[in-house]
Amino acid sequence: MNRQSAVDHSDVLVLGGGVIGLSSALELLRAGRSVRVLEKNTVGAGASHGNCGTITPHLLPLAAPGTVAKGLRWLLKPDAPLRIAPKPDLALIRWLLAFSGHCNEREFRRAARVKTRLLLASRALLPELIAREKLDCEFVENGHLIAFRNPALLAKEAPTVALWRELGVHVEELDGAACRALEPALNDSIVGGWHHPDEAHLRPDRYVNELARAVRAHGGIITEHVQVTACERGGTHLQSVTTGVGRFTADTLVMALGAWTPGLGRQLGLRLPIQAGKGYSITYSRPENPPQLPLILEERSVCVSTWGSGYRLGSTMEFAGFDTTLNRRRLDALVRAAKEYLREPLGPGEEERWYGWRPMTPDDLPVIGRAPGIDNLVIATGHGMVGISLSAITGQLVSEIVCGKVPSIDLAPFSPQRFG
Repeated sequence: MNRQSAVDHSDVLVLGGGVIGLSSALELLRAGRSVRVLEKNTVGAGASHGNCGTITPHLLPLAAPGTVAKGLRWLLKPDAPLRIAPKPDLALIRWLLAFSGHCNEREFRRAARVKTRLLLASRALLPELIAREKLDCEFVENGHLIAFRNPALLAKEAPTVALWRELGVHVEELDGAACRALEPALNDSIVGGWHHPDEAHLRPDRYVNELARAVRAHGGIITEHVQVTACERGGTHLQSVTTGVGRFTADTLVMALGAWTPGLGRQLGLRLPIQAGKGYSITYSRPENPPQLPLILEERSVCVSTWGSGYRLGSTMEFAGFDTTLNRRRLDALVRAAKEYLREPLGPGEEERWYGWRPMTPDDLPVIGRAPGIDNLVIATGHGMVGISLSAITGQLVSEIVCGKVPSIDLAPFSPQRFG
């Protein structure tokens, strides 16, 4: 292909080779469309690579009553679970103001209802997807345990259990002894916990690589190390995108750029208030006696995942823009948390220290739907901390939109137009 002038045409051009872009590409290929995926780095190099791979229908919106107060208390604590970098950033300030507007009981419950419905639908689809495509990603359906060390906090958070049950999420309340019986890797400081027996986990880097394999097996083309530099728009139609290796055209384009969505969105006149929420993880070789269940160490907001191939501590949320440094204090906080809760907190060998940027919206709901004012652009982004969990349903919904089918879930709460 001539590096400057060639034009390559597909039925669908997917911008972004992360878990959402690849899931969408796979479902579109199964629907009979020709698909090319453009990825500026390598597939799965973004937020999906180093997360803990938990499939968590229980995860409620971050925009909740009390979140703003917590953030203010933690403002000067650099290793706090939620950190906002103290620097002038007008876009972040606007985002935080919009986020704070959703941190009330009415908005929280509304978002929780629609987010949980989407998560449960995706959880039901995922095993079928993995089996159908023979994805080798260490998928295990053995539940999820949230462990507490503070009895006062456990009692204070009791309304969360009632809300989960109201939303149709299965949860069991356990005392400390029951937690340790279920998960012997927990130490004697655990006073109680919440068990979600219907949840699952997988190794996310392997899952994304396997999705890429499946896309290619179905005839899709994935072009890596390609940066979109410009878009040509004619009226309400997006005509082409320009990259360093040439121009690409398609009947329909899907924007699945994660935390990088706003940059291209601005070129197209779209308002997509997404901020990069930086998460961290440390991956180890597998300990001798690791946790068998995925864990949330509640007071520290740290996730623990074990696979046959390794062991990972992860989480935290840092709003610091596209800062490319590995914050040592935040990584050390993961290690300290594991030592507080677990009998054997670390693996024998450290394999990777990682960060990635989650695409966070002010209401902590994804953006799925047709772009306002552009009739051949579909947006699938803003999945926050649940991109892996929501990948199966998002791929299905994108395919339904592109193919002109009635979406299997009401998309109004996720509309790109909700931001005005």
